[in-house]
Amino acid sequence: MRIAIIGYGKIGRAIEALGVQQGHTFPLVIDLDNSGELVDRNMKEIDVAIEFTGPASAPENIRKCIEMGVPVVSGSTGWNQRFAEIERFCIEHKGAFFYASNFSIGVNILFAMNRQLAKIMNRFPDYTVSMEEVHHIHKLDAPSGTAITLSEQIIEEQERVSNWSLQKQDDPSIMHIIAIREGEVKGRHTITHESNLDTIFLGHNAKSRDAFAVGALMAAAFLKDKVGVFSMKDMLRI
Repeated sequence: MRIAIIGYGKIGRAIEALGVQQGHTFPLVIDLDNSGELVDRNMKEIDVAIEFTGPASAPENIRKCIEMGVPVVSGSTGWNQRFAEIERFCIEHKGAFFYASNFSIGVNILFAMNRQLAKIMNRFPDYTVSMEEVHHIHKLDAPSGTAITLSEQIIEEQERVSNWSLQKQDDPSIMHIIAIREGEVKGRHTITHESNLDTIFLGHNAKSRDAFAVGALMAAAFLKDKVGVFSMKDMLRI
């Protein structure tokens, strides 16, 4: 495939390196210093775009790709409040959009396990749930998109949990998320269900950014020639 990379940070570079090994080409790479090159004439021969930027720029980057008729895969987080808008835009323009807060296959297995565990724990009110997520110091948003997804699953499945907060609350219905930024940690998430008698842990630790690159390239291949809005659940059928 001929892939455009939008956002040439650590993940963008990992996608390019792995993609070249897989036989893909990258005719267009967009970053802060050449953002003006994300225009129709440069996207004519592109099969799919992969977008990893930030919450301020991601929605408009995705809109531009859809307007130009280029399928777009995005892993940018921190812009959930605009997701419904972009979803509608994609459907109205008969575009193709694939979004995931985390492209790691392992994390998406964690999502499935987290939902199932949350359903079980709904029957055991003696347990309180909390979460810790750790990422590298360069990550701008907190909590991570993965932590938010995990939290939303728990809120959907547990009647006694209604919201999450980065500040610890006296209200047990508000789940505490601890967001830590240190060193070059690739990504670590731990969900804890705790009672006076014991503790249940569920977690995932990313060892390499290649885990995200593999998933993003799989998503790009999945999205090619499709119309609609898709997620890892569609691709992995978990």
